[in-house]
Amino acid sequence: MKKRIVCFGDSNTWGYRAGIGGRFDENTRWTGRLQKLLGDEYVVVEEGQNGRTTVFEDRVENRMAGLDYLWPCMESQSPFDLIIIMLGCNDTKTYFGATARNIADGAARLVRMAAASSFGPENGHPQVLLVAPARIEFNETLDGLFGEQSAEKSKGFSKEFARAAQETGCHFFDASTCAEPSPADGLHLTEESHAALAQALCREVKAILG
Repeated sequence: MKKRIVCFGDSNTWGYRAGIGGRFDENTRWTGRLQKLLGDEYVVVEEGQNGRTTVFEDRVENRMAGLDYLWPCMESQSPFDLIIIMLGCNDTKTYFGATARNIADGAARLVRMAAASSFGPENGHPQVLLVAPARIEFNETLDGLFGEQSAEKSKGFSKEFARAAQETGCHFFDASTCAEPSPADGLHLTEESHAALAQALCREVKAILG
């Protein structure tokens, strides 16, 4: 039976193109590249939404928090072997006032929900891979939503998300080790970073699922 992977994230999972708008095609997005790298024995399911946070309800941009959508998403995509959770960049928006630790704790809530669910094979628990997002670089294009404080907070992602993964007992990967945002907006991944992230996560998936 094919191994099924759900990729739960924000605009960097959806594939938003910095400076251009719209979406990278499926051959460019890291999810589509991951599918090709893993091959026919796996099914990669894209669940990215622009503006999605971990737990914060965004009434300014009318976005749904990941915490609100995770359960129905998992139920509709079940059964699956692994869920990859990569959220946190949108939590750095100035009006949330969250620290890197707060954001990682929000991601940990999602991990616990997924890990405790019965949406894995044969009604078991699915595996969870928590990915610390790539760092944000300050860019005047997004100033007002993502200010200098957002970039500073994102420097703490690597440490705080690693802590959250250890505390919840899930798998962990740091996207900043291979990916970086486009200079066009300092937030969304470049085409090259999508490719590098897919390569890195392919190795992680195979190590987890075989």
